[in-house]
Amino acid sequence: MRIALIANGASGGGFDPEPLAATMRRHGADVSLYAPDDLDAVPSSEPERIAVAGGDGTIGCCAELAGRLGVPLAVIPMGTANDFARVAELPLDREPACVLAATGERLRALELGRLAGGHPFVNVASAGLASAAAHRAKPLKPKLGPLAYAVGALRAAVSEHPLRYAVRTDGTEVFAGEAWQTIVAVTGGFGGGSEIGASDPADGVLDVTVLPAGSRLGLARRAWGLRRGTIADQRDVCHARGHVIEVDLPPGTEFNVDGEILDDGMQRITVDHEAFELVVG
Repeated sequence: MRIALIANGASGGGFDPEPLAATMRRHGADVSLYAPDDLDAVPSSEPERIAVAGGDGTIGCCAELAGRLGVPLAVIPMGTANDFARVAELPLDREPACVLAATGERLRALELGRLAGGHPFVNVASAGLASAAAHRAKPLKPKLGPLAYAVGALRAAVSEHPLRYAVRTDGTEVFAGEAWQTIVAVTGGFGGGSEIGASDPADGVLDVTVLPAGSRLGLARRAWGLRRGTIADQRDVCHARGHVIEVDLPPGTEFNVDGEILDDGMQRITVDHEAFELVVG
């Protein structure tokens, strides 16, 4: 099998992709190695499968490419949080992940979320505490690993303030007012173990969850719901579904997309149903 391995060697504190390729070759794969900046060169190798090694932020563009080429996507989680692999129940250790990438035959069709400019994502786009938490977690990742997200979230909860949002699903307003956080979800996994348990990445619609403003003490209950995947069931939390989610934010507001911080695109988020096929265990 011809596999294009797209490796972001800077993910998770840095790694050498050659041992990953060697493992896949030992299991019968013909592997060509690419960096994320080389995606335009991938089609010329006529791959039968694309494998991506990196963090959650690297997966979206590779999933889009796999869907465009009509070949399956395999994921080798090499980031800090690896929320996509966790939610998709993929191997989190590199050896079994490489073996699955080279030999797996079971596929699952999944969707992609798209920001207003077309930027694809596989987990969530989240404004409010999520971006502040990501900023605070970044310098802690080398020492704390996934725990850095929890520490970053705690620091953000102490210092940040609610934002004013207007949220529409398929043209109907579902929330207007101040909120701690607005999360537009595909898989629903984020933050090193939090998730929107109501999300289904195969149903063809996006889930949006809004955590309304309230006391800082009440954020502990919200955090517990996010860790257990039950946040959509909490009282006063706004949860809705739609094919198009529009989020009006104060100008210049940053938001978190699969671990990357952006400042434009949440004003209109769409979904591509069955956008790619994932190699699953």
